[in-house]
Amino acid sequence: MRLRKKKHRDARLEACAGLYFDSGFRKPVFLEIGCGKGGFICGLACDNPDINFAAVERNPDVILIAMEKARGMGLKNLRFINDEAENLADYFGPEQVAGIYLNFSDPWHKNYQVRKRLTYKTFLDIYKNILVPGSKIIMKTDNRKLFDFSVKSLYDNGFLIFSLTHDLYSDGVPDDNIQTEYEKKFVGQGIKICRLEAGYLISGTNVIPSESFMNDT
Repeated sequence: MRLRKKKHRDARLEACAGLYFDSGFRKPVFLEIGCGKGGFICGLACDNPDINFAAVERNPDVILIAMEKARGMGLKNLRFINDEAENLADYFGPEQVAGIYLNFSDPWHKNYQVRKRLTYKTFLDIYKNILVPGSKIIMKTDNRKLFDFSVKSLYDNGFLIFSLTHDLYSDGVPDDNIQTEYEKKFVGQGIKICRLEAGYLISGTNVIPSESFMNDT
């Protein structure tokens, strides 16, 4: 469903200008790609005030909702990037991202759209460059086809998958799990949620995420 342009969007975005990511924001950060309306990342930043976070969202009408939410919560440790994920290297250098969250990403159903999936090889290559060694990618989705594709893509591109479930709410939800807007909706409908945690393999050695990764979020 296409979201209508928000009234006075540009003026409202300008009012949130202090929440845009810039090079002076302390790194490394934990990054959500495709933050939607910001429920997850705002909750995470609120629960961890001493850790810095960043969120990417390409739709200005959607990121406006997230930024206004963060502004209303008075979050000082969260910044936003209104851009495509393929441009992440314009914002982050090597080892500047301490972990990546992919929550209910667009599955891009059609065969010719596969390259747009956030777990396609070209995106994974970007993540490898910006991630801190020993950090995680954590993914949640309701789409089994996307999940299975992602598991294979991660494995084929040098990532170790050390946690995986096809039914999160039956197998055990982490104590610190924060639901996204979609997650709340799907759980209420009885739809199964898939989740994985993956770490990058460096020089052929399995890199298990360090204890510094937010206590193994």
